[in-house]
Amino acid sequence: MSKGHIMTFEGVTPEIDPTAFVAPGAHVIGTVSLGAHASVWYNCVVRGDEEPIHIGARTNIQDGSTIHTSKGLSDTWIGENVLVGHMCLLHGCRLEDRAFVGMGSIVLDHAVIESQAMLAAGATLTPGKRVPSGQLWGGSPAKFMRDLRPEELAMHVEMVEEYVQLGISHTAALK
Repeated sequence: MSKGHIMTFEGVTPEIDPTAFVAPGAHVIGTVSLGAHASVWYNCVVRGDEEPIHIGARTNIQDGSTIHTSKGLSDTWIGENVLVGHMCLLHGCRLEDRAFVGMGSIVLDHAVIESQAMLAAGATLTPGKRVPSGQLWGGSPAKFMRDLRPEELAMHVEMVEEYVQLGISHTAALK
């Protein structure tokens, strides 16, 4: 495991799988769990100081993204094999296994992106909205755009594997 800044908050230290990658410059704070081969990239903030944050195995949180919660209202739960693009804001939401959040997107409290669903780059998913499996939503506020194509779903699998391998390579480079 490579460690960025891992911070204990009010006696709770993040639980990070030894195979996970946390880049230098990333901050992982408090009640956070990070699964096997998950990755949190450069200049990310994962702030579990109010409610828990779960990040599943093989999920990547790309550069500059922020993940937080709403005290007493909602935790943030991110499943396995999820892609979170650069500079995203995730706040008190749920991303199911194999969800994809495009670069610069915002996902707000109680919003859900179902398995094999995609939020387009720059979109804002407002509180309580749900992106159904197999759909692409975009815009601000986000709305249905079209169904995902099989080749887009296949690309997702390839991108997850690419980020797992990048995490391994960056860990080795930091030794």
